[in-house]
Amino acid sequence: MNAPEPVLPMVVPAEGLPARVRIHEVGARDGLQNEKATVPAVVKAEFIRRLAGTGLTTIEATSFVHPGWVPQLADAEELFPAVADLPVSLPVLVPNERGLDRALALGARRVAVFASATESFAQANLNRTVDEALAMFAPVVGRAKAEGVHVRGYLSMCFGDPWEGAVPVPQVVRVCRALLDLGCDELSLGDTIGVATPGHVTALLTALAEADVPVSALGVHFHDTYGQALSNTLAALQQGVTTVDASAGGLGGCPYAKSATGNLATEDLVWMLRGLGIETGVDLGRLVATSVWMAAHLGRQSPSRTVRALSHQES
Repeated sequence: MNAPEPVLPMVVPAEGLPARVRIHEVGARDGLQNEKATVPAVVKAEFIRRLAGTGLTTIEATSFVHPGWVPQLADAEELFPAVADLPVSLPVLVPNERGLDRALALGARRVAVFASATESFAQANLNRTVDEALAMFAPVVGRAKAEGVHVRGYLSMCFGDPWEGAVPVPQVVRVCRALLDLGCDELSLGDTIGVATPGHVTALLTALAEADVPVSALGVHFHDTYGQALSNTLAALQQGVTTVDASAGGLGGCPYAKSATGNLATEDLVWMLRGLGIETGVDLGRLVATSVWMAAHLGRQSPSRTVRALSHQES
């Protein structure tokens, strides 16, 4: 049963914000990869189908990584064909050329590489320096583009690193510029441990604009460790960003950064955007029902405040 579409919040637009935001839904990949227990492929496929039924148009499906790295996503070859017929974009992560081969063989048309703005996280996540990782991604991006495939570049630790602390803005700009120069179509700026604040977000986006990185190529990916994800998102919208990563029900974190807690909940994001009069195309009632369904499979309540509020009202 779907939760009813809420009458509230009252729509009160604010000046200087985009008319529409595209939500890049990451719950099925970034969310479920952090689960201690493996979620069956059939449940993941149903989750993605339900998410598609909410009006979300971009749903990250899985990652073609070695099963030893992320065992929760070892079923990529089983899962992707089970949802490939959906009329939505289904990006997948590809860590290297082997991962790209596997994704292309199944017909993937949107892929992503996963880089780091800091040396410590590059070593922890990829066992390489930042520049060595970029060199590894070069043939991946080049081959994908030659096949006409859209490439997203994730950049972790843009606002802080658990080992290095503060990350200088010029350091982040350099790696962003390098990813675009490789041929990435889009970049996702990751606040991997959730330490960003709105002024920091504004400063980074301003510096990227000064480095000729088009805001149209940028998305933001905030974690809510310190309760700042929505305020940081609003700061990004004020700078012209129109792509926001979020996770249904607030699922996810980062297996390589122990201080990272959940992603920005898609429902909380939709609630804020709805109140601002910003279109998303998402049916919030259906989305809440989907997250309640997934939470039941995981055996716990959703951490999303909006899911809790609306599902409680329904009951």
